[in-house]
Amino acid sequence: MKYFRQRLGFFVMTLWACITINFVLPRVMPGNAAIDMMARFKGEISPATYHAMALALGVQTRQNLVSAYVHYVADLFTGHLGVSATFFPRSVVSVVGASLPWTLGLVGITTVLAYVLGTLIGILGAWRRGGKLDSLLPPIFIITSAFPYFFTALLAILLFAIKLHWLPTGFGYSPEAKIAMTWSFAGDVLYHAFLPALTILITATGGWILTMRNNMITTLADDYVTMARAKGLSPRRIMFDYAGRNAILPNLTGFAMSLGFVVSGAVLVEYVFSYPGIGYTLLLAVQNGDYNLMQALFFLITLCVLVAVLVMDLVTVLVDPRTREQG
Repeated sequence: MKYFRQRLGFFVMTLWACITINFVLPRVMPGNAAIDMMARFKGEISPATYHAMALALGVQTRQNLVSAYVHYVADLFTGHLGVSATFFPRSVVSVVGASLPWTLGLVGITTVLAYVLGTLIGILGAWRRGGKLDSLLPPIFIITSAFPYFFTALLAILLFAIKLHWLPTGFGYSPEAKIAMTWSFAGDVLYHAFLPALTILITATGGWILTMRNNMITTLADDYVTMARAKGLSPRRIMFDYAGRNAILPNLTGFAMSLGFVVSGAVLVEYVFSYPGIGYTLLLAVQNGDYNLMQALFFLITLCVLVAVLVMDLVTVLVDPRTREQG
């Protein structure tokens, strides 16, 4: 219970620091969303026009800092995040809500698959160290993980989309497709998501293989694994229940952070494939000086990372009894 209170306290303090920094940064930066939008128009802009645009975008030019902070926190927790300058006059909530499912479907599933695949290959490779699997798969995936996302994505487009014409070059669905909860539209979405998903898998799996394999090799040398072998336990039980269960613990926090960062999307991959996810939306917000949208996305990303780490800390308590004793 003490351990849980400590982790919960850390979560609350970190979340408050995130909210405060997210509030302060746009206000210490030069300009605002209204000025950036007015800069797109040629010629003189009257003060009345600027004032109207500032009101439309929710820019408060004359407001006490403390009062603005209170209103910001209240709006944050009630979902009133303002209007997006990039997708004007759409609200920030509607923009984020439209982009989030695409990122969760693509980056979320591929992150879990990369972790599971990398963990299994790392366990099996360390268990049969020097065997065929250990000599083939880990080196290949570790080499591909060194490639930048955008480089792998461009190679995939060149090979599978331009040369072979097997897959589309980008976007989330066909231009002529109608968005609906139908099997045909779901198949079209999967068809367009296959290439970016493959890109993420190729570049993300190698890191999990390397860390899991190293952790497993270290764990296999421990005394309790030797004792389990001396008792005559089955190799499968020793590999997963004894060695694998303990070797996976250091990777849980990294996996939790990866799950949290799923919400941010794979910015480079989404940009190369013009995929309508959070990463691509964040890039557009930065390019257009859309402070309201940037604030919402930064807060959402940080919140998801903190929640994922908190949940994984609790999972670690359940998996590793030593954590409960320390708490």
